[in-house]
Amino acid sequence: MPTGSFFSPEVETLDRSDLDALIDERMRYTVQYAAEYSPFYRHWFKENAINPADLREHQDLLELPIISGKAIREHQPPFTPDFEFLSTDWNNVFSIQETSGTSGTPKGFFLMWDDWKRYAEKYARSFVSQGFSEKDRIVVCASYGMNVGANTMTIAAQKIGMGIIPIGKCTFESRILKSYKPTAIVGSVFKLLRLARRLSAEGVKTSDTTIDKLVAGGEGFAPESRVYLSEMWGVPVYNTYGSTEGTMCGECTQISGLHVPEDLVHLDVYDPQMKSFVKDGECGRGVLTTLLPVGGKCGMLLINYDTEDTTVVLSRERCGCGRTHMRIVNPEREAETIWAFGNPFNRTDIEAAVFQHDSMAYITGEYEGFVHNGDVPEEVVLRVNLECFDPARCDRKLVEDRFVSRFLKYKSLIAEHYYDGSFRIEFNFTGLRGLEFYTMKGRPKRLVDQRVH
Repeated sequence: MPTGSFFSPEVETLDRSDLDALIDERMRYTVQYAAEYSPFYRHWFKENAINPADLREHQDLLELPIISGKAIREHQPPFTPDFEFLSTDWNNVFSIQETSGTSGTPKGFFLMWDDWKRYAEKYARSFVSQGFSEKDRIVVCASYGMNVGANTMTIAAQKIGMGIIPIGKCTFESRILKSYKPTAIVGSVFKLLRLARRLSAEGVKTSDTTIDKLVAGGEGFAPESRVYLSEMWGVPVYNTYGSTEGTMCGECTQISGLHVPEDLVHLDVYDPQMKSFVKDGECGRGVLTTLLPVGGKCGMLLINYDTEDTTVVLSRERCGCGRTHMRIVNPEREAETIWAFGNPFNRTDIEAAVFQHDSMAYITGEYEGFVHNGDVPEEVVLRVNLECFDPARCDRKLVEDRFVSRFLKYKSLIAEHYYDGSFRIEFNFTGLRGLEFYTMKGRPKRLVDQRVH
């Protein structure tokens, strides 16, 4: 059970020197465990001339090669006879999970019950840091299946003592809110926006519900869309970031970055363009390493695993909430980043430009962007489709001006190409459910590169 505003105060408030010592101890044990029980890492150490006993401090991980998701796929069936990342006997495996497979063949993961408890520990810390307690009842709008999120939250809720309403989707009837009086909902930003609008159409005000906080997860989002969601519900919106690989970071009530549970997962930041790790405050991909407590076991561990999500280490200083574990920027998916004229922009940059305060009187916030070749060589066109409440009454010029101003604000190099005409932004306004992704199955792809190179 949590104590005060911490789930595990003795760990979450460790001084930095003591926390680093704990990380080093667990890193050494994890590396030795990998050498003994993981066929992949046993071969990896040998192939790269790495002596596991030489790895003494977490800084030593910076000298090791990076492991990719592709490596996991290439060391499991059908590419290999066995799952070479499996690090325990099959009879110790409690559950088999898979990633969503949005970027290729799903990666198989094997969890012992101890793994589930460690995963739940991470989520429980986040929940408590966001003000959750045994008094809360939470609606989970994440799918219960091969992904770990919903089940991990459910186990975490049990650890805290709060109740779970395991809906799995955000299309539940409004009677759920009226009858069971939940205090929070977990779901993606867009699921929670659609739910608010559906409630309004039914004559239910969000202010009349018992919801006093929201947790947004499942995908990255722009600060502007979070602000708009918070205004619609009239409650704070907290961010969580998790994966089947075991990241599980979360904001506290300070909303000043996501805390990384450093005693359970180590995170470095790597720049693939520079082919080197970067300093705190610089952007790169999150690279994680599983950390096992001494004597612990696991079904599958990862060392120097490239999440392919970009982030920045904001601070390793004590947070206003009292936690000492480092804070990072909300990660963005590398797969949702597009390059134009040698400069990147992400789906969340599009989203930030969409969710401008004046624009939201006319558009729902639903959007999709397509990048394609222009009419002349070297020209790049960004076409943005926007869903309107009523296309006939939409102030298109206002929406377009607000979008362009915000999109170019932090993209000065792309702005140069916009003003010289080599980068164009086109807009298309649709009625409700007029966007292309509504006709497709699965998670909407909101930014697609359609250029022919």
